Amino acid sequence: MIDISIIVPMHNEAVAMQTFFATLLPILDSLKRSYEILCIDDGSKDNTLQLLKDCSTTNPCIKIISFSRNFGKESALTAGLQYASGAVVIPIDADLQDPPEIIPAFIEKWEAGYDVVYGIRQDRSSDSWLKKTTAQLFYGLFNRITPPEVQLDSGDYRLMTRRVVEAVLLLPERDRFMKGIFSWVGFSSIGVPYSRQKRCAGQTSWNYFNLLNFAISGICSFSTIPLRFWSYLGVFMSFAALLYAVFVAFKKIFYGDPVPGYPSMMVTILFMGGIQLLSLGIIGEYLGRLSKEIKQRPLFIVSELVNLSPRSPLSPPQDRQPPRP
Repeated sequence: MIDISIIVPMHNEAVAMQTFFATLLPILDSLKRSYEILCIDDGSKDNTLQLLKDCSTTNPCIKIISFSRNFGKESALTAGLQYASGAVVIPIDADLQDPPEIIPAFIEKWEAGYDVVYGIRQDRSSDSWLKKTTAQLFYGLFNRITPPEVQLDSGDYRLMTRRVVEAVLLLPERDRFMKGIFSWVGFSSIGVPYSRQKRCAGQTSWNYFNLLNFAISGICSFSTIPLRFWSYLGVFMSFAALLYAVFVAFKKIFYGDPVPGYPSMMVTILFMGGIQLLSLGIIGEYLGRLSKEIKQRPLFIVSELVNLSPRSPLSPPQDRQPPRP
């Protein structure tokens, strides 16, 4: 059994690959433990896959899962968890924003008995002010309205033991918010602080529109409070409309004031129309997720495996029992 499995989702990371492996491999070798590096090529348009194949021929510890097209980072992480065979699993990005240098600290915490060791982004000076602010607002809202509390300033960079990985693979939903899933399964956890770095090369595939959709997906995947909110708002608006109708009738009967005319009527109609469209949009988000679950389409399609054997989608290796340190 392999001790450590490193999961690396890759999408157009050809320019960063050499720097990434040059940084990661010496750190793993210094641990004196067996390891594997599972690189998931998520439909890259550059020569990422070919460079990975070249690396895997010189180092058999580098294993490749190549998707038939781009399925997204959450699907790539799920594929890595499915194919990983290590006693502990560590997802990491190839851009080196999350430094591999703290992997030995992860291992020390695991040896102390923790099942989950997550990185805490103590210094995020490499991120823009807007990105840091919106991230704090999102995770603050997420933790208020959802049962699993996601650790602030943490990402996918973490260590998980085999039983945590198998618990994660028991959640088969198609619309996956991995940070929420990692927190939902529980287990004993502890954080390790680090300074988030700038990208070593290349450009991120995430823009603010993608991040907004990602935030909406995360909230809708773990909470029904948005639906409940519109029920409360509907009751409030109905009660307010009833009070206003009584007020207008009272003024008409006792003071002879005319009923408000066209401008106020149009403002009311447009306001209520906006409220209704927004509520329908939120209902549509949940209906869309139900549609995905009913179709039962696979999370990803593997076109090629290198140094790996096939495995059924979302089938955790139940026969393995990891040794405790």
